[in-house]
Amino acid sequence: MIILKILYKPVGILVSVLGGIVAGALFKRIWKLAAHEDETPDATDAQRGWGEVLVAATLQGAIFALVKAATDRGAATVTRKLTGFWPGKGAEAEK
Repeated sequence: MIILKILYKPVGILVSVLGGIVAGALFKRIWKLAAHEDETPDATDAQRGWGEVLVAATLQGAIFALVKAATDRGAATVTRKLTGFWPGKGAEAEK
């Protein structure tokens, strides 16, 4: 099992990076639809108000958390289907 955990590490990192890219693109698309703007607000942009900046940050965080949970769970599920090994927490309890 220790070998499978070691082998899963690079897969997990790759899934996380790809998930971050997907989440960033998804956030930009949703912001464009919701705010009718191409640019997302920066926290230090003097032309943007507190409300707009905080709403954008909240939306971005929620999207990143959702995509991360979905990609991590999906990768773990595929790993178990292919190898019979669950790479996350609770694997010891399944025995």
